Amino acid sequence: MDLEGIRERLSREEVEAFLISNIVNVRYVSGFTGSSAFILISSKEVLFVTDPRYGEQASSQIPPFYDLVVLKPGERLSSVIKGKGWSSLAVEDSITLAQYNSLKEGLEGVELVAWKGVVETARRIKAPWEVEKMRGAVALAQEAFNRLRGVMRPGVVERDLALELEFVMRKAGAEGVAFPAIVASGPRSALPHGEASSRTIGEEDLVVLDFGARWQGYYSDMTRTLKFGQWRSWERKVCRVVLEAQQAALEVVKPGVEAREVDAVARGVIEKAGYGEFFGHGLGHGVGLEVHEAPSLSPSSRDVLEEGMVFTVEPGIYLPGKGGVRIEDMVYLGLEGPEVLTSLPREVEE
Repeated sequence: MDLEGIRERLSREEVEAFLISNIVNVRYVSGFTGSSAFILISSKEVLFVTDPRYGEQASSQIPPFYDLVVLKPGERLSSVIKGKGWSSLAVEDSITLAQYNSLKEGLEGVELVAWKGVVETARRIKAPWEVEKMRGAVALAQEAFNRLRGVMRPGVVERDLALELEFVMRKAGAEGVAFPAIVASGPRSALPHGEASSRTIGEEDLVVLDFGARWQGYYSDMTRTLKFGQWRSWERKVCRVVLEAQQAALEVVKPGVEAREVDAVARGVIEKAGYGEFFGHGLGHGVGLEVHEAPSLSPSSRDVLEEGMVFTVEPGIYLPGKGGVRIEDMVYLGLEGPEVLTSLPREVEE
């Protein structure tokens, strides 16, 4: 995080301090892993403000040049800011309404200025150590998938399979799941975000599994589509088109390319095959301390791909009442070009 860059902006815009309130951004900037904290940056100091539950933890995690402030029971953040005598304060545009109202109430006469995406912009480019943490998250999720390969069969309830995935990931060392696993079988595989249900997987089903792990704060996210029984002709065609769309997109991924161009390449393959109306979501999204973050790979995205980004490439086709296919991999855009971090087979056939 460019501390001096923030201070230069404070000086340029004549604002006296910047408040980081998004707890994910707090972790990124400070290394603090608790659930309640704020960071205040001014021209002369960096204050780390938390409540009594996290005082000891913060003292062992935050950088030594931060000044730790532990609020007294019932004390509000506004009292700390008011004590500094600042007349203006920049806040993240993601600040909650409750936090904003609390500041307005407690800081009468202090001008609040919204700054958009200051920390999020820095988070877009991953440091090598961040990429290694995501490799770890990928490895845990893939290990769970491979361990449960024998359980993934007709007769299993979707929800039971999702629970087993979570259990195995946690037992292997994951801090948790990236999100509730999507296990959608048969006609339900046409639901892009079909959470695992009580449906029993059938003998001839397509099954979409979308899952990931969290390790040391960082996430993984991947999707595979399984097929049980004999392939129907439409299933083979859809699977082939999705794989072709993903490969075409990966071939144009490089620094300086607009994210929407990558989306357009994959979307073009799907549209040419006659399935354009059945691909209703963006091609991908960034992954890091959150499972969905910048950049966005979608038709409306204004992001440009840069070296150091990590994102998904996940085309899909969803035919209502019949079923769907999605293949999702995580990609690290390095000096040598795109590196696919996920390595599970893209087509699993019984």
